[in-house]
Amino acid sequence: MKKCLRLLITAKFSKDVLENFIQKNAKKLNLEGTAQKVGDTQVLISICGLGPDLDQFMDVLHKGSATFAMDDLQVEPFLREKDYRDVFRIIE
Repeated sequence: MKKCLRLLITAKFSKDVLENFIQKNAKKLNLEGTAQKVGDTQVLISICGLGPDLDQFMDVLHKGSATFAMDDLQVEPFLREKDYRDVFRIIE
């Protein structure tokens, strides 16, 4: 069963982190959704997939946070509002 999470990450990071770390790992785990930079220090991620894959993505975020100095991570479940068409996109 697919689940959806909305993550708000507060961190110091560059655009490469969005594409080369977050998007790459989401695709590797067959997750769908979007990531968007909000202001200078936050990224909003809406992500959907199977429970174990979402758990693994969260583990990857925590382990990889050394590359982008995560200050805070807020997680909340949400009901899918739109069809992501099995793709994870970066919104600019």
